[in-house]
Amino acid sequence: MKRRILLAAVAAVLVSVGCVSAAPKLKTLIIDGRNNHDWETTTPQLRLLLEETGRFAVDVATAPPKGEPLDGFKPDFSKYDVLVMNYAEFKLPVARWPRATETAFLDFVRNGGGVVIFHAADNAFPNWPEYNEIIGVGGWGGRTEKDGPMIRWRDGKMVLVDEPGKAGQHGPKAPFQIVTTNPDHPITKGLPQKWMHTADELYSTLRGPAKNVTLLAAAYADPAKPKGTGEYEPILFTIAYGKGRVFHTVLGHSATQGMDCVGFACTLQRGTEWAATGKVTLPVPADFPTADKTSSRN
Repeated sequence: MKRRILLAAVAAVLVSVGCVSAAPKLKTLIIDGRNNHDWETTTPQLRLLLEETGRFAVDVATAPPKGEPLDGFKPDFSKYDVLVMNYAEFKLPVARWPRATETAFLDFVRNGGGVVIFHAADNAFPNWPEYNEIIGVGGWGGRTEKDGPMIRWRDGKMVLVDEPGKAGQHGPKAPFQIVTTNPDHPITKGLPQKWMHTADELYSTLRGPAKNVTLLAAAYADPAKPKGTGEYEPILFTIAYGKGRVFHTVLGHSATQGMDCVGFACTLQRGTEWAATGKVTLPVPADFPTADKTSSRN
C-alpha cells in the first residue's frame, strides 16, 4: 500500500512540473472469465499494475463461465490499443469464441493492435490455429509435437527443437533466476543480465508454430528439480503477427506468487506499453531484482 501511494505521489509531482507527458492514456482491455487459475484475483492485480503507472486506462471483458453459451461474448476490440489475455480455457472440449468475435480479434491484431499473453493464456484455444500463431508457443490442452517445436536458448542463441512429447509442464513453485537474452529490445533495455524471480511456476516444454518470435529472457529448468528439462526455457518473448505486436510472459501464477515480483511488474508494464505503441517510456525501477536477490512489492 505504501508503495502504491508513493508511486501515485511521484507521478503527480512529475506531471505537475512537466516531467511527464500528459499524452492520452493507452486504452487497455483485460479479457478473462475462463481460466483454471484464479482470474478473479489476478485480473484486479493486472489492472492495478498497469493503472498505477498512469500510462493505461483499463477495462475488463469477462466471458460467461464454462458450460454457458459464448454467443453473446462480443467485446469491441477496436476501441482499444492493447488487449491483455487472462483467459485460459484449455480442457477439452474447448469452446471457441463466436466466429464474429474471433474474426474481430484477428483483424485487431493484424491491423496493428497490441496483445499481451499473460501466464496461462498460452494454454488457451489449442484448436484455434491463428491464436497459436499469435502466442508463439503454448502448453497443455492436448498439445504435442504435432503443434510445433519448442523454443530453447542454447549457446547464446534461440533454437527451435523438434522432439516428441506433450506440451506444457512445470515443477513446484520456487524462486528461479532469469537471464536477459536480448538486452537491446525496448522492453528489456536496462534490465540486469541476470535477475531473481520470486516463487512461481517455471513453464517448460511449450510448443507451437514459433513464427516471428524474438526471445527476450529465459530461465534454466534445473534437471535436479522435479520436471526440470536441463534447458533454458522461454520466459519473455515477442511475436509479430501481421502489423500487430504481441508480448508474451509466462510469469505470474497468482497475485501472491509471481505477480508480487518487482521484475514481473516492470516487464508486464513495459511489455504492455510496447505492445500498444512499439516504444517503451516506463523506467526500470531502482529496486529491480538482482542476480542473487529477489525483490517483492509486498
